[in-house]
Amino acid sequence: MAQETAIEWTDATWNPVTGCAKISPGCDNCYAERFAERFRGVSGHPFEDGFDLTLRQARLEQPLQWRRSKMIFVNSMSDLFHKHVPLEFVERVFDTMEKADHHIFQVLTKRSSRMRNFVNVRYKGGTGPDHIWLGVSVEDSKRLSRVRHLQDTNAGVRFLSLEPLIGPIGKIDLDGIHWVIVGGESGPRARPMNPEWPCDIRDQCHAADVPFFFKQWGGLRPKSGGRLLEGEEWSGFPKSSEKSQQHETPVTLAAE
Repeated sequence: MAQETAIEWTDATWNPVTGCAKISPGCDNCYAERFAERFRGVSGHPFEDGFDLTLRQARLEQPLQWRRSKMIFVNSMSDLFHKHVPLEFVERVFDTMEKADHHIFQVLTKRSSRMRNFVNVRYKGGTGPDHIWLGVSVEDSKRLSRVRHLQDTNAGVRFLSLEPLIGPIGKIDLDGIHWVIVGGESGPRARPMNPEWPCDIRDQCHAADVPFFFKQWGGLRPKSGGRLLEGEEWSGFPKSSEKSQQHETPVTLAAE
């Protein structure tokens, strides 16, 4: 069964693939790798092989067993579009997501061109189901090509995860983007996030009428710096989601 999660913008995680490889500076202090490698060599543990890429065939249909609707982050411990994940396996993951349409699935990748190519073949001439949200992770202005790839993807809902935000993003083209998440890095080697960076992104989202979610400042632990941005908690979700009915943007809170 997929596990409950402390990630603020989702309800649960589902990992039909685990393990990955670094492709850009945002991966340098990967929390998933740090967690998995703690158990390398522990016989019988799910991460006995550490963060080596592993296809988890037995987990492919887990979401079909969940009757209560959930928002599900797909592959929090990997990247579905890693070049060594066979496209036939990706097809099976999408088969499950299409069948389990009582859930919302959040698929996030740094391999944006591979996702675009796969999705545009699978949903040729149309768009993917609205309950399958497709997103890209962008950590600084040098990775904005991933946004363009996402905009060229036949997705019903597109989102950006600007996390860990390790540099200024600059001007973002938000055309066709339905949601933006921002967060600072956490862990023992966390790189600090300049307060101007998330504020600038928030203002761009406001001008473009795109829901904005500020996840965390980061620090030694994910919650070390809290979630307040200029004294407010920003918890926007795409307008069609159930979460958007539960959260308002922003929520003004007392200073910590």
